[in-house]
Amino acid sequence: MTLNQVIEALLFSAQKALTTGELAEALRSAGQSDELLPNEFARTEEAEVAAALEQLKIEYGQSPRGFQLAEKADGWQLVSHPDCARWVRQLFPGPKPARLSPPALETLAIIAYRQPVTRADVEAVRGVTVEGMLQNLMERGLVKIGGRADVPGRPLLYETTQFFLEHFGLRSLDELPNAEELRMRHVPAATPATEKPGAAPPEPAQSAPIS
Repeated sequence: MTLNQVIEALLFSAQKALTTGELAEALRSAGQSDELLPNEFARTEEAEVAAALEQLKIEYGQSPRGFQLAEKADGWQLVSHPDCARWVRQLFPGPKPARLSPPALETLAIIAYRQPVTRADVEAVRGVTVEGMLQNLMERGLVKIGGRADVPGRPLLYETTQFFLEHFGLRSLDELPNAEELRMRHVPAATPATEKPGAAPPEPAQSAPIS
């Protein structure tokens, strides 16, 4: 049995993404209660696991398989190949959630690149009220309240969630397209009078997956 085979079995059996640390711990812990069954991977280091994962990722990518190994924000996971999506969807015939509208996507993009950001600053960029958009994005689990700004009125700050990274296939915010350049660009900001500290913030609701 090779290291790659065991890692493949762990990824196949897992119900969630696994980090290199979790994989290494599973490799080292196997057979600890059975002295008659030696564990040839008892001294496996995370660096070895990481190298094996990269090797598997390349191997899967170079062969015609219906799945691939993806590195997500919370670890590594075997996932179906995107080209097989229309067939895989037949296993989940339930109603499909509505897609985000262009205004909602624009609001989400402003938050993603400028977070943490106040509602008034988002409205200053878009030129329209975004309270309904924020409610929508929070209900979908893409945006959350991240604290309060240290300015008069202490307005709420909004930021993206872990589910945002997972949904868009990002390991971190640094993987956003042109992230560094866009974050450095000057954008309009709200004046203190624009904030409405007395207004009730949108209440987060249970997140729902989106297509």
